[in-house]
This record gives sequence, structure tokens and C-alpha cells, in this order.
Amino acid sequence: MIIGGLILDIHAKASKNVRAGTTTPGQVTYISGGVSRNVAECMQKLGVKPFIISVVGEDMAGKTLLDNCKSLGLSIDGIRKCKNVATPVVSNIFDSAGEIATAVADVQAVEESLTAEWINHFRSYFGSAPLLMIDANLHPLALEAACNLAKESNTPVWFEPVSFSKSARIRSIVKYVTFVSPNEAELIAMAESLSSLNLSQSLQTLENDGKKMNVEAIYEIFKPAISILLDEGVKFIVLTLGSSGVFLCFKEVSSLTVIPVNGSKSDQFEKGRTGSGQLALSTVEKPKFSNNYHARYQQSGKKILHFNCLHFPALPASILRLTGAGDCFVGGTLAALCVGKDIIESMAFGVAAAKRAVESELNVPSHLSLTMVSDDAKTVLSLMKRIDSSFH
Repeated sequence: MIIGGLILDIHAKASKNVRAGTTTPGQVTYISGGVSRNVAECMQKLGVKPFIISVVGEDMAGKTLLDNCKSLGLSIDGIRKCKNVATPVVSNIFDSAGEIATAVADVQAVEESLTAEWINHFRSYFGSAPLLMIDANLHPLALEAACNLAKESNTPVWFEPVSFSKSARIRSIVKYVTFVSPNEAELIAMAESLSSLNLSQSLQTLENDGKKMNVEAIYEIFKPAISILLDEGVKFIVLTLGSSGVFLCFKEVSSLTVIPVNGSKSDQFEKGRTGSGQLALSTVEKPKFSNNYHARYQQSGKKILHFNCLHFPALPASILRLTGAGDCFVGGTLAALCVGKDIIESMAFGVAAAKRAVESELNVPSHLSLTMVSDDAKTVLSLMKRIDSSFH
């Protein structure tokens, strides 16, 4: 189950450097987007049918998004249609290298019309959902309502922070969250919202020296922020690092238990070895990786926290556009989790889906398939040198 915004993306790509105060030649396209919608499309193309709870206005953008959902085979039963409400739209301006130069977002409808009352209409759906993904575009009251329903049915919650400014909304729901999937800036924003620490120096260090840093050095920078979220009860931090890959951070294996989930079926995926009713770190009893970084960290006046971070390397790719990579990573990971793959295998599926996303002009590749993602996922696991032994 996915609760969040459906957004029409306007992509304006300049053919040369963008200059302020004048028009720049380029190409403008309209693409169905929004973090939640992109994740849903990715999951659908990988053989898992998510149920979306969202909102659109009765306008051209809303009709475009609903038609897109129908064409993909996604249910629109959970999408509220509101009169006198503007469908969320984001206008992205890309530079000639394909990076976002600036963007303007109008997503007020998600906060005002995707209400707790609307979410509660679908209470019965939570009992059969393997996981719930919520994005931070939701109003805090709607986030709490969704998390309470998830708690009633033992449904793990995946929180997608969406942006630096909205990441702090985790504060009221952190006790419900199983997974978070921030980038570096979003991780810092969440950690600062949950503590009295000022961690902005971590981002400044990364901005100044990031291109010269190896993975181990990046990991050291973010240990304090990681420890704060884990200490607050988040089970897994999925930290996306762009071309440097992804970190999966969690407390020591000895402190982990399997997480109960509801069952799911898929026509395309082969059922994972974890069986129904459990979400496990790994189906290997005591997995070991050559790139597992163990941490022993103590905040002032607090107990020592032990945790691990596994590094998933990014796969080589011919990059066309970066905007859908994070969403496809989450979509690929959730699709695998929903059919019983363990967390490590599922993360590899996510990395593989992200590779395909950056090689496409769309938010989600039009020809994304389970076969190509499965092959790439095997490559990711091979690069991680997985062997059956104990963590070090």
C-alpha cells in the first residue's frame, strides 16, 4: 500500500547553460510523477500491484494522472477527486548536463485534501498490505492516521522523506517507522528534528570534499545522524548516496528479530525463502560482507549504540536523467520485500531498478522488466561478496 502524492512533472531541459533573466532554448515535456506514483509504477512493472491512496483535482493535470494510472493497470479506487482543488504539479528545470538547476512545487492539495478521514475509509485494506509506504508530502495528522492503522494490522511502515524541508515530519511518527529512505541532506534534517544536535557541518564537509571521499569516509561523516534515528527506534535506514551507492544501516544482528508482515502474491516473482508472515534481514543465517562497517557510537550522556552499515555499490550506467533513480530504487526494493525476498536481496533489486531509471528520460523506464532487474540484482550481490559466515 502506498499513500502520497500524484504529481504532474513539467520537465524543462536546457540545450545550453541556463541564464537568469532570459529564455533558454530547450525541450519541455509533461511526465506523470510524484514519489508515490513513481514507486507504484515501478512496483507494477515488476509484477506487484500496489494500492494507492492519493488525491487529484478535477482539472487537466488530474485527468492526465488518472488516465496514466489506468493505462498502467493501477487501481484508482483510493484516489480522491476534488472539485476546486489544483492537482499537484512540479516544474523542474534541468541544466544541459541533466541535473536539476531549480524546481517549483505546488503540492498543497496533498496536505489539505489527502486527509486522515479519507485514509480511514480504507482501513480494511491495511490488513492485507505487506508494507505501507508513506511520503512526507502528507500533513502530519494524515501521517499519524496512516501509521496508527498500520500498527493495528502489524504492517511495517516505510517513510520516504521526499525533501529536506519535509523530512522533519518524521518526528511525530518515528515510533511507528520500520524503514526510512533519505538522501544525505534528508538524513541530517531528520536527525536534527529528533535531537538537539546541529549536524549541518556534516553536509558542508560532504559538499566541500565529497568528490574526493571514499565510501568509508562518507560513512564516518554520517554516523552521528544514523545513530540518532536508530536510537529512536527506526529499524533500517536506507541512505542513498547517488553514484556512491546505498547504505543499509541497522542495529547489531543480535538485537534484530523478524518483523511480522501480511502475505502477498505475485504472478511474476518467485516467492522468497523467508516464507509468509516474516520480514528478515537475510535468509542466510549469519551473512557476512566484505563491506560491512561496524560502528560503536556514543552521544553525550547516552548509552553506547552498536550498529552495522552494509554498502550496496551503484552499478555502471549510461546516465540520461537522475530524477527517477531514488523512486525506482524504493519501488524495486518494496516490490521484492512484498513477495518475501529478504531485505538484502530486496535492496539489490532496488539498486538494479535505479540503474535502469538513470538510463531513461522518464521517471520510470517504459521497458522496465523483472528479468533485467533480476540479472542486475545478482551483479550487485556478487559485488558485495556475500558469503555464509558471521558478521565481523
